[in-house]
Amino acid sequence: MIVAAVAAAAALAPRWAERWLPAAPSRAAVAPPNLNASSPSTSGLDLSGLNVSGPGVAGRARVLDGDSLALAGEDIRLFGIDAPESRQTCRDGAGRPYRCGRAAARALAAATAGRTVACTRLERDRYHRQVALCTADGRDLGEAMVRLGHAIELAEYSGGRYTAAEREARAARRGLWAGTFEPPAAWRHGRGW
Repeated sequence: MIVAAVAAAAALAPRWAERWLPAAPSRAAVAPPNLNASSPSTSGLDLSGLNVSGPGVAGRARVLDGDSLALAGEDIRLFGIDAPESRQTCRDGAGRPYRCGRAAARALAAATAGRTVACTRLERDRYHRQVALCTADGRDLGEAMVRLGHAIELAEYSGGRYTAAEREARAARRGLWAGTFEPPAAWRHGRGW
């Protein structure tokens, strides 16, 4: 059932992706010269193949939902992942409904609580949110959310960056993978978002 839902979401991709997802980042072989390797926003991140669109930002973040946060006065969407929406409901391993969007937001809040969040800006999406690779004390938040099973990888944007993390979450039946869920983009599409 999960595979069918993911396949259905992939079939919808040409229609909803343009509206809901940022343009896929262009792939550059070399990071721009203004990228400072000692910057807190880049420490621990592999930025190869990505275009950095501006200086990094760091500080305490406020979680907006499972794949977005507010940092330094900006709304930031985590690069390469998609988490359930706040109102989205999934089913756990026993088939019981639960608020998977809220669970994802709580997981991101736990990953950032009391930690310095550092983000490397990549681009802006159509909603003027900054799309960025972000870490909390050096740990990639996108990878953490996918590995915990609270978000899925958007491979067409991430370039496969989180494939191993998603494979691990599926195999261990963590988070979303413990039961059944509608991919977040398909859920939004079904509601005309």
